[in-house]
Amino acid sequence: MDVSIEKAEVQLLSPNSLQKNPAYSQVAVVKGSVKTVYIGGQNAVTEAGEIIGKGDMKAQATQILKNLQNALKAADATFANIIKWNIYILQGQNIQPALEVFQNEMKTMSHPPLITGVFVAGLANPEFLLEIEAIAVVPE
Repeated sequence: MDVSIEKAEVQLLSPNSLQKNPAYSQVAVVKGSVKTVYIGGQNAVTEAGEIIGKGDMKAQATQILKNLQNALKAADATFANIIKWNIYILQGQNIQPALEVFQNEMKTMSHPPLITGVFVAGLANPEFLLEIEAIAVVPE
């Protein structure tokens, strides 16, 4: 995919020499006049500090996406601007309910971003099942 907006270009590539998967791209190239937005790890916490969905992967994924959306909005970006997600999953958890939530949002993207998923021994709070950070690129 090549997207050229004014003086910015974002290429999300899946070269023939690497595995192709419709759920994610392999390489991102950004050129031109853009701002890059780095979003720190988001958990299933409300703005009041309440943990949502204790023990419920789907509920936590839904809150995390809401938090990501709010973070993107603060930077004048949307999910369509995300080029990379890092997903941290608590060991022993079934990621499938979260993937279903993510896939609904990803349907709005013309090309999937790069995705790294890692199972971890623990997150910042023992109630957290999942954490996501993102990188977005917005044309200036």
